[in-house]
Amino acid sequence: METGKGGNYRALAIVVLLAIIAFSSIVAWSKYRPGRSVEISLPPTSLSAGSVYIGGAVSNPGWYSVTSDDSLMGLIQAAGGTTSGADLDRMKFYVPRSGEGTTAQKIDINRAETWLLMALPGIGETRARAIVEYRRQHGPFRNINELTKVEGIGTTTYEQIKHLVTVAN
Repeated sequence: METGKGGNYRALAIVVLLAIIAFSSIVAWSKYRPGRSVEISLPPTSLSAGSVYIGGAVSNPGWYSVTSDDSLMGLIQAAGGTTSGADLDRMKFYVPRSGEGTTAQKIDINRAETWLLMALPGIGETRARAIVEYRRQHGPFRNINELTKVEGIGTTTYEQIKHLVTVAN
């Protein structure tokens, strides 16, 4: 059986069409995935000078200085900008009432990278790497108490960070 020029072009056209369909499917899937919202919490102090917690789908969640001249987008940029999963239609801006405690976003020890774990009190680079290595060897943490099984993390360190970490479902 001999394949002519028409057969080669037809096979090439089918391959190109399949590639286009696959690429379009991936783009559509990634566009319609639910994203994480960006959350900005202000402490119950004057906005003229203070700090805000920026969490959610930003590159570097944490506390940032704020002045009366800052804009929301400026604060988000200070936090490294939004991640690809950010859902800017669901952005939260929360100002607590006087005397109301604010709850900072907790660090998920099953997903956090070394640099983020190092932000926890008492967790330097060595302990942060030990957490990541333990997770790699033993799988995800089932609860935060398992942190005490990580080399270099005893009950004292655990007590310092237990209110700052979580294990997401």
